[in-house]
Amino acid sequence: MSFSVRTPPTATPAAETGVEVMTGELPASQPLLGADAAMWAVVLAGGIGSRFWPLSSPTRPKQLLRLLGDEPMIEECVGRLDPLIPAERVLVVTSADIASAIRAAIPSVPAQNVLVEPRPLGTAAAVAYAAQEVTRRAGPDTLVALLHADIAVSFPDAFRHTLSHAGGVASRDDVIVTVGCAAVRADPAFGYAVPAASLSRDEPFARGGAAFVSQFVEKPTVAEAAALIERKAVWHTGVCVWRTRVMLNALRRHTPEVASSLDALAEGSHDTFFGSVQSTSIERGLFERSDALVVVPGEFGWDDVGTWASLRRARDLDDDGNGGHGSSHFFDSSGNIVHAEGSDVVLFGVDNLLVVTIDGITFVTTVDRATDLRPLLDRLPPDVRSVGGKPEKP
Repeated sequence: MSFSVRTPPTATPAAETGVEVMTGELPASQPLLGADAAMWAVVLAGGIGSRFWPLSSPTRPKQLLRLLGDEPMIEECVGRLDPLIPAERVLVVTSADIASAIRAAIPSVPAQNVLVEPRPLGTAAAVAYAAQEVTRRAGPDTLVALLHADIAVSFPDAFRHTLSHAGGVASRDDVIVTVGCAAVRADPAFGYAVPAASLSRDEPFARGGAAFVSQFVEKPTVAEAAALIERKAVWHTGVCVWRTRVMLNALRRHTPEVASSLDALAEGSHDTFFGSVQSTSIERGLFERSDALVVVPGEFGWDDVGTWASLRRARDLDDDGNGGHGSSHFFDSSGNIVHAEGSDVVLFGVDNLLVVTIDGITFVTTVDRATDLRPLLDRLPPDVRSVGGKPEKP
């Protein structure tokens, strides 16, 4: 398989693709997705989200938490796609243990649109599964927007505008179009895309145009991330747009962990597919290996809500940088995060703490230590670790 990419003969040099100016508004010369192009969406919503313990649990997975607003994150995710992508064209890929809860949280999405993995497959296999299903329902050239359920978006209109712009690029060329935003710190938790030659000299990347990706690096070290930022790399938002044929061909070409099982998937032999694929992420399994990756800039107030620490960026904060949910009170304190359910929490004279209180348990740590809770969870007694600290019935 090979990709056919129309590269302008006078492409913009990489040195001219800086991202100092990135806005949610696109130049008038850039056409948006045509009204007759029906874009679909694939939302990745698997896993419990152990990094949000004790709030997340098998009975209350991360996607159902109200971490940013009044609605569960999965409901916010589906809602912000409309009207560009209505609920009937949204597929949600999730795991068997939380599928019923996910379906109940998004009644606007048809039940048959919730695709259930029998075991954790990795996001590359999840994308293949969804891409094949969209192909079956709508055809091999259908445009698909891929995103995660746990992203924060401050400006939904600009978000949909960016998806539409990315769809216009993906509809013209056999490329996978990722959405990047300005990298403002060397964060090792994110993916980085280095923009190179612009697809059009008239629409350089710095003014909202699309650019080829010369290098994609998923979760580098801090030092590597800093070096990538020096090269004008942008953060990969976890959002990308592609046609189903292009995605499946790219996986077949670059991702051996999935490629050998794609024929079984196309033939409808799901048991064979699920039993034979190897786990890898779409970023490491495809994006780091692809030679047909394109990036468009987006500025819509994005953040990855991956840990408790990320809430300090995504939530509204007081003048001292405290973010609270529920009945929380801060005095002579700064940089704290509080999630209070059913009780008052008062912080006095402390900084950079995380306090979570729910029925049956109170959890206190520093914001920095909350980025990785696995060592703690491995050492906790099962009755404390499970179900928000509620003891299991004998």
